[in-house]
Amino acid sequence: MTAAIPDTVRRRARIALARRDFWTFCQIMGPDFYKPDRRYLRQLCQDLQDFLDGPERVLVVNAPPRHGKSRTAECLVAWALGRDKTRKIMTASYNETLAQRFSKDVRGLIQTEKADDNTTVYSDIFPGVEIQRGEAAAGMWSLEGQHVSYVATSPGGTATGLGADIMIIDDLIKNEYEARSDRVKESHWLWFAGTMLQRLEHGKLVVIMTRWATDDFAGRVLERYAQDKAWTLRHICLTAVQTDGTMLCPEILNKEDYRSITESMGPEITEANYQQRPIDIRGRLYSDFQTYDTLPADANGRSLFTARKSYTDTADTGTDYLCHIQYGVYRGLAYVTDVLYTQASMEKTEPETARLLLTGNIKEAHIESNNGGRGFARQVKKIVGGRCVIIPFTQHKNKQARILSNATLVMSTIRFPADWTTRWPEFARALLRYQREGKNAHDDAPDALTGVVETMGQATVRAIRGAL
Repeated sequence: MTAAIPDTVRRRARIALARRDFWTFCQIMGPDFYKPDRRYLRQLCQDLQDFLDGPERVLVVNAPPRHGKSRTAECLVAWALGRDKTRKIMTASYNETLAQRFSKDVRGLIQTEKADDNTTVYSDIFPGVEIQRGEAAAGMWSLEGQHVSYVATSPGGTATGLGADIMIIDDLIKNEYEARSDRVKESHWLWFAGTMLQRLEHGKLVVIMTRWATDDFAGRVLERYAQDKAWTLRHICLTAVQTDGTMLCPEILNKEDYRSITESMGPEITEANYQQRPIDIRGRLYSDFQTYDTLPADANGRSLFTARKSYTDTADTGTDYLCHIQYGVYRGLAYVTDVLYTQASMEKTEPETARLLLTGNIKEAHIESNNGGRGFARQVKKIVGGRCVIIPFTQHKNKQARILSNATLVMSTIRFPADWTTRWPEFARALLRYQREGKNAHDDAPDALTGVVETMGQATVRAIRGAL
């Protein structure tokens, strides 16, 4: 008969495990929340531990409200300091109040006092890891024997002269208004790039957010570091409603409560907050674009294009973009081969457009010549000479109506190279974020893309339009 293992032995073994296993640590610190049957939390803890111990430098966690993303981040800070009290950790939240609350919660975990011998607290797991005496500041404190172990800040807050080897940025956007404000979102990125990034000393960045917009802070981080080999990226995305219709955690949010909560929300806010689908995705004009890996060619590698054309929408004002699109036509489809999308002056864009026409072997260039476009067309024609036919024209049709009415045709007849979003990122953003309704900051890219289907061959366009 096997002898029962004494409770004290079990407890010591569990404490030893908590030092090296983040999930066990969270269970001890918050048994009411980190329950064994909450598998998504267990997986989240494992992912966070793998990230902390692994080679990746950027982690983005998107999760719905009330599912413990911030609470788990607080536990991660306490656990990371317990394992290595020389670490310097910086966290940032929406405002100073939330930043200090985050800080106080971490301090509270570390300073938890023992109620009785059967209770396990932080000091049992990490003995000797204590807040330095006299450290009363809510947003900045040190562990005993260390210098500035932890700093909490917010956009606009101070971080000058301080460094971090782990940086956690938690839910920067407050509401829908901020999610739709280009000014607010840009200010977040400028604050991060200009202040916070300089504080990260070859360490790790953790971004924890409910998604709001494609260009919110989490979106900008995903876009910025997805292709950066020096900043390897991990992305965790949790949705309240799973693909099979079940809830992520019915005990936290069941279907009935979900319906009740989201009834007062618009569908866009519900999709963003609970399904991590940014609000601007639901309302965007172009749902998808077709791509190609190789250009049409015969068995000998000769191009099968029946025409090589371009369409240029010149910049009418200082804030407009010049959008120049080059493409080849094959079987009624336009294969985009090059794009120039810039706010540079005409002194720069005229020779650059001419260069692209010549290197791309373009034979027919349509240039929208409203306002300053006619002078632009003359200059380009002077440079290319007779090697490309320049066709200036005046556009009289309503721009918005043209863009909306041709959207389906654009998505069905235009093909982009497979890497087009990284090859022409600003152009891609302008298309993928263009909204069917409401005010768009710029319409130059959709306008030029509409011009492509209008000029690629009217007979072909009419035939395809009739088949749609």
